[in-house]
Amino acid sequence: MGSGDQWVRRSDRRWATRYSFRANLEIEWGSAVLRASTRDISCNGMFIESADPLWIGAGFTAHLALHRSVKVDCSVKRIEPGIGMGVAVTLSDGQHEQRYQDLLASLSHTGS
Repeated sequence: MGSGDQWVRRSDRRWATRYSFRANLEIEWGSAVLRASTRDISCNGMFIESADPLWIGAGFTAHLALHRSVKVDCSVKRIEPGIGMGVAVTLSDGQHEQRYQDLLASLSHTGS
């Protein structure tokens, strides 16, 4: 299998449309609150820019600083050292899930 095959396989894992999206966020990790920002977002994840990313598998809660705050539970899936981390997002609260879906809908209309 050539290196091109490996790239195709990796890109196939991303089935959700990603939108370029910049917003500040606060990461609640244990008793610490870390500040970071988003680079892009999708229905099941986002990329968080942070000079000191957490490790793969780390879980935390993030609050997107929007007009109406959106709380998401995150799990680190990949690291770009010195740049940030790709995270999977889950939403356990219906109110925040609706806000997240509304955000994605507004981004999809903006992009078209």
